[in-house]
Amino acid sequence: MTDAVSQAYLAVRAEIERACVAAGRRAGEVTLVAVSKTHDAPAILPVLDAGHRVFGENRVQEAKGKWPALKERFPDIELHLIGPLQTNKVAEAVSLFDVIQSVDRDKLAGALAAEMKKQNRTLRLLAQVNTGEEPQKAGLSPRDVAAFLTRARDVHGLHFAGLMCIPPVDADPVPHFRLLADLARVHGLAELSMGMSSDYAAAIAAGATCVRVGSAIFGARPAAHLPAAKSPGG
Repeated sequence: MTDAVSQAYLAVRAEIERACVAAGRRAGEVTLVAVSKTHDAPAILPVLDAGHRVFGENRVQEAKGKWPALKERFPDIELHLIGPLQTNKVAEAVSLFDVIQSVDRDKLAGALAAEMKKQNRTLRLLAQVNTGEEPQKAGLSPRDVAAFLTRARDVHGLHFAGLMCIPPVDADPVPHFRLLADLARVHGLAELSMGMSSDYAAAIAAGATCVRVGSAIFGARPAAHLPAAKSPGG
């Protein structure tokens, strides 16, 4: 398992480099977030041992169970929350994560601002956009992004680093990637988190600065953990 994970990780890194070259970009422009949700510490260690330090988790509670000990061993880890965040988990999230990619409503923005001030921590924040406007999915409607960013800045003093999206599961993701890139450009946001195991090369071509890759590195998730719809890191 250790060798398989290490080889898969290196293969993903090589594919990211190829995708960057094809898009006329430098490989250093794209951050790989290795999505370790549902995988325990022994499965993650081969990637850490290979030198990788940027990881993504879907759930605060699961992350609490494995990352504090790993962060003690590897203090330069950067941990991203890529799944939905409830306001009652904000204090734990602010203490554990370095980046939250799934901010999508005023109440959550306010809670994060208050908690970051309380803990004297500044996290990097991305606003999640529901590019397909799917009623069952979290995220801001594209037409609401401008007003949300303005309120976050003026009311809560928050400045967002970028945007994140999860295209509809059965749709061509490219138009969604392009829409997110257009929104980021309009609002002067530098970071674009888009693309997962099945489509990260296309996301890089569309301008992604961050790709969220899980199964292509760690293998399929256990059946008990498989979601009914596409999750934030595949």
